[in-house]
Amino acid sequence: MKIAVLDDYLRLSQKSADWSKLPPGCEVTVFDRPLAVPDEAARVLEPFHVLCHIRERTPMPRALIERLPNLKFIAITGYYHRTLDVAAATERGIVVSHSGRGAHSKATSELAWGLMFAVARHIPYEANEMRRGGWQHTAGITLAGRTLGLLGLGRQGRYMVPVAKALDMEVIAWSKNLTAEDAAEFGARRVEKDELFRAADVLSLHLVLAERTRGIVGARELALMKPTAILINTARGPIVDEGALIAALRDGRLAGAGLDVYDREPLPDAHPLRTLPNVVLTPHLGYATQEFFQAAYSDTVENIAAFAAGKPLRVLTAERNDSRLAR
Repeated sequence: MKIAVLDDYLRLSQKSADWSKLPPGCEVTVFDRPLAVPDEAARVLEPFHVLCHIRERTPMPRALIERLPNLKFIAITGYYHRTLDVAAATERGIVVSHSGRGAHSKATSELAWGLMFAVARHIPYEANEMRRGGWQHTAGITLAGRTLGLLGLGRQGRYMVPVAKALDMEVIAWSKNLTAEDAAEFGARRVEKDELFRAADVLSLHLVLAERTRGIVGARELALMKPTAILINTARGPIVDEGALIAALRDGRLAGAGLDVYDREPLPDAHPLRTLPNVVLTPHLGYATQEFFQAAYSDTVENIAAFAAGKPLRVLTAERNDSRLAR
């Protein structure tokens, strides 16, 4: 059985789990770079029976799945996969198994706070200036007493609230289906969408990417924000109109941004976001912790072994995938 481990940029897959638990005869190949979809991926992955995905790094549309005649099983990390056509896989008789949830569940919200502090206090800039021999070039802001706006109060959004309260921040929130009662239960105050953008000193995004949320932060919404405000996005890049965000940051209509996700990933080398001094960029590190890789690849090995034994675990159906994406 030929197994491909995709998008293992850090080469951690073989260190994070015991692949010797797989049946004899399994041949594992690790890819540490993105494969262009569909043509390059179809050519390179054609011999493989099993594909191991870090969720949403390599898209798996129908056009690619139909060009992989030997593919029998896909192991994904997480509970769903936005860029995998599960229905197309099922039609081909390909089984898809997901991983469980480990100790990394708060990793993304922790990174959101890291980006927030980094932007508010200009930490990357000042750290680099210290290496050059400089001393105190900027004055940042404190977060205490300011207003944190949460666009989305799901699992990651809720994790933000206790830290904000510890910092003596007011927490406001909005999403399409959020009620005042639900917001209050988790320590936030529900406001209307426009008020969220107007009132937030820091706006942190915690929505799932779907058609209804794509571009939900556009030029109109950014224009409502204070010129002193900060935007943090650890959710998904296309939730924000990237062009409108770049324009607002360039023109000083927004004080800064901390971004971990982008319309195109990996972010192209010549992308304009890389040139903006008021932006802190990280390469989609939200979930990428040692705990995540240990849990994800251990589950992946377990899922492959179960499939090889004819007893697949954690099977993901198209209906279940769609329902999770629709939340």
